[in-house]
Amino acid sequence: MTPATKEAQRAELHRTIWRIANDLRGSVDGWDFKSYVLGMLFYRFVSENLAAYINKGEAEAGETGFDYARLSDEQAEFGRRETVAEKGFYILPSELFANVREGAADDENLNETLDRIFGNIEGSAIGTDSEDDFKGLFDDLDVNSAKLGNTVARRNEKLVKLLNAIGDLNLGGFDDHAIDTFGDAYEYLMQMYAANAGKSGGEYYTPQEVSELLARITVVGKKSVNKVYDPAVGSGSLLLKFAKVLGKENVRQGFYGQEINLTTYNLARINMFLHDVNYEKINLAHGDTLVDPAHWDDEPFEAIVSNPPYSINWEGDADPLLINDPRFAPAGVLAPKSKADLAFTMHILSWLAVNGTAAIVEFPGVMYRGGAEQKIRKYLIENNYVDAVIQLPPDLFFGTTIATCILVLKKSKKDNSVLFINATDEVVRPGNKNKLSTDNQNAILDAFVNREDVDHFAKIVSNADLATNSYNIAVTSYVEAKHTREIVDIQELDAEITQIVARQAELRAAIGKIVAGLKGEGHALV
Repeated sequence: MTPATKEAQRAELHRTIWRIANDLRGSVDGWDFKSYVLGMLFYRFVSENLAAYINKGEAEAGETGFDYARLSDEQAEFGRRETVAEKGFYILPSELFANVREGAADDENLNETLDRIFGNIEGSAIGTDSEDDFKGLFDDLDVNSAKLGNTVARRNEKLVKLLNAIGDLNLGGFDDHAIDTFGDAYEYLMQMYAANAGKSGGEYYTPQEVSELLARITVVGKKSVNKVYDPAVGSGSLLLKFAKVLGKENVRQGFYGQEINLTTYNLARINMFLHDVNYEKINLAHGDTLVDPAHWDDEPFEAIVSNPPYSINWEGDADPLLINDPRFAPAGVLAPKSKADLAFTMHILSWLAVNGTAAIVEFPGVMYRGGAEQKIRKYLIENNYVDAVIQLPPDLFFGTTIATCILVLKKSKKDNSVLFINATDEVVRPGNKNKLSTDNQNAILDAFVNREDVDHFAKIVSNADLATNSYNIAVTSYVEAKHTREIVDIQELDAEITQIVARQAELRAAIGKIVAGLKGEGHALV
């Protein structure tokens, strides 16, 4: 399939999703309603994914034409144990999305039916290795919520519409679709809702092109990594870019992350499944990374990407134990209680493998502010951990227009300097937000790889010079902006002005003669 056809298929999918979201939302706030659309999309995905897996296995065993959806629940029970071991979950034929949708309009207790099915899907993993991966995945799809309607009948009416709308989406089969349809649909929904929800959505959704740039930076020169990690995982979009950049099979030990918001944590797990990442490679945890990190036994990580929340409050020195925490102690000081940015940075550095790279989106003030933050930067620079700082264009992220930057950390650098890249002009604006095009990404990545001075774009600065400048690592302090004003030759301009003045004098003298002549001939002047 050609790229043009692929994009046309994607565009059609996006138009359909937009229509569904607007048609079905009604009285439900857009940001709340996303849980229903995404949850139902997930229900369809796991149903079709499981049926396709079982049908393929039967076909390979010689049972051509086998259709799991037409099997009785009693017959299906015989394959439960083996299937759960492979896929991590199980769904009986009568509870598959397609079969429930078929009878939904006639089911007066549809809300109860769906509630039971969602509980059964999660329950199928209890007592197995996949239990933690499926626990609570449907919690935000509340089929009994008054948000769907004031009566059971109204709620069921909305649920029927939702089932039909999600069921009508042309998502293709698992072996023949040209785009990652389920994953792409999810990403588009997240982007759409984030764009319309302001900070509440934008704070945990990183635009896809920024996510891709971060992933590409961390795997330069590599075809595979041991495992990837994001301590503020949000919707999981950053981690999943490694699947695109390297391929799922080349993230050998899986995807790791932690998220403090329970709803967002559930969205991230759903996102992983919708991108067909098997439960064995999903290692996401719920909790506060800074004070209660979940992956002590899994670090270090070869590739770390993150877009932590900007300048949020944290425990800091209010907790006397944190200064002795091995993640923060080396700097000798904790990040300010009202600005946790560099606490995330120190955590990431601590868990970074010796041969690894971390790419972190940072609030610009982190690069130059004094006090404790300056002392942390001093530690980072004197120990030669800062590899590069990349100034991004403004207005890339949802919920904010500020120009953020990317801090790149390494533990095994080849020189004692920092590369500064001013990518402010590497941007396109196809709509109401700026974007990084593929060409923009490539320009930034080429400068990162080449590590050479480029006028008005890239500059190598020694750690010693950074020390003399109070460990300020703001890009604009080192990369001179391109002058847009026209260069003027003063002497040439002076000569031109002299000519103009002389010519002006000549014209005035000529006009004076004409006026005098007219007066001599007796003409009236008005």
